[in-house]
Amino acid sequence: MKPEEMVPVTIVTGFLGSGKTTLLNRILEEQHGSRIAVIENEFGEAGIDNELLVQDAGEQIVEMNNGCICCTVRGDLARILGELRAKREAKRLDFDRIIIETTGMADPGPVAQTFFMDEGVGDYYLLDSIVTLVDAKHAEKQLDDFREAQEQVGFADRILLSKTDLISAGEQESLKARLVKINPRAPIKPVHFGDTPLADILDIRGFNLNAILEIEPGFLDETEHEHDDAVHSFVFRADVPFDGVKLEEFLSGMIQGYGPDLLRYKGVLWLAGNDNRVVFQGVHMLMGGDVGKSWGPEEKRGSVMVFIGRKLPEELFIEGLKQCLVK
Repeated sequence: MKPEEMVPVTIVTGFLGSGKTTLLNRILEEQHGSRIAVIENEFGEAGIDNELLVQDAGEQIVEMNNGCICCTVRGDLARILGELRAKREAKRLDFDRIIIETTGMADPGPVAQTFFMDEGVGDYYLLDSIVTLVDAKHAEKQLDDFREAQEQVGFADRILLSKTDLISAGEQESLKARLVKINPRAPIKPVHFGDTPLADILDIRGFNLNAILEIEPGFLDETEHEHDDAVHSFVFRADVPFDGVKLEEFLSGMIQGYGPDLLRYKGVLWLAGNDNRVVFQGVHMLMGGDVGKSWGPEEKRGSVMVFIGRKLPEELFIEGLKQCLVK
């Protein structure tokens, strides 16, 4: 299917108590005019009194009065996505997009990989973005104690900061600085009891290789780091072109060696002999690239790449990338 014909999917993740269910219940109850299918592991505490459409094998699909549907999942995600596709194509269900909520202790990586590794899923659904909720009151300790909390931040295309009213302005700035150190590419916005514009979390195209990447160069200017986080990020920039063959060989080797620890990596590349940008990205050991817009005649060319992962050998990456530049 063409990208514009595919069903966009947003993954909502975040640690226990960060506000995922509050956000999703608001979406399911609000009269926003969109037909959204929400896939949850469990229903939230807020009761939603609607007509039960399907109930089998311990799962259920509920239709909301605003045109949304909500589905509980206790099994395989690829299977339930296939079932929703079959019901949609048979006109038994009507929805325009899907939002998936991960459990609070989940690494969102395997969920994202489903859209790359399962052909039946990847041909029909377009992974739009990963949105991570962060509990501002408890985030510092959660990030200290739990690898999953760091990975949820590392995978994010957008970060929503909940419970900001429970901490001081200084504490909020300190937390934001730490989140930026972990993930420099995800904008951070406050959210109060799930009240955020849908435009902030839908149709972001964080995983769309045709999107034009904007990576803020000032994110990593500070050198001080008060936390020894397992998940961290670094940026590589170059104002001379890459040798495409050398770059592909180097990245393939590094992904083979460090793929399990590479959460997200993304970049805009200047390749020798190519008048167009090349946009690339990956999740763990899955990497892909696409041709972006052409360089303007007066435009300064260059490459910028962001790597986010667990205890990556930054110097090894940087030196290897330098060796891939045209001399």
